[in-house]
Amino acid sequence: MATTTPARAERAALLDLLQRCGPTALTLCEGWTTHDLAAHLVVRDGQPLALPGLVAPPLHGVTAAFERRARARPYDELVAALQAGPPLVSIARLGDRAELHEWYVHHEDVRRVVAPGPRETGPELEDALWGRLALMGPGLVARAKGLGITLSTPDGRSRRLRTGRAQVVLHGAPSELALWLFGRRVVADVEVQGEPQAVALAGSARLGW
Repeated sequence: MATTTPARAERAALLDLLQRCGPTALTLCEGWTTHDLAAHLVVRDGQPLALPGLVAPPLHGVTAAFERRARARPYDELVAALQAGPPLVSIARLGDRAELHEWYVHHEDVRRVVAPGPRETGPELEDALWGRLALMGPGLVARAKGLGITLSTPDGRSRRLRTGRAQVVLHGAPSELALWLFGRRVVADVEVQGEPQAVALAGSARLGW
């Protein structure tokens, strides 16, 4: 039996939730239903040509075209494809650690509409997400011009993501910090600490790739 990792647990929990919610449930992804989200995940799992468009704005149109085709498929078929696991040629085969942020954030995109607020997490998930933030965090805030951002957690961990004239500290559990950095600021249980002007700048800062 394969070892359950945080990424696999998040994937399984999301797929169970997608199956229970059906195709028309709302998500935190603006304009997306669960059907749209399932189509996105199927494309990410199985269309290598669509992957550059997930991070490179000039190629977003290519990814969007793949996702439009996927949305034409029945919802149950999309969920079944995800439950079958990623194809042999898939970014998901690179390793669970590289996939954790995708499955965690999208799990919360669906779950927090059904049950708002943070959920109970364990140290394994929090530690794994902290590791992902250390790797991906600087890239996610690279466009937050003029803003210095430091992450801190209730258990005393700290990491500077970027320097800037206006300094803020984002304080929260790694799971909540991940949501904030991936653009779910409204629902993330994160305290933004700093001078009022810096806090306001953080609230409108451009995030993501």
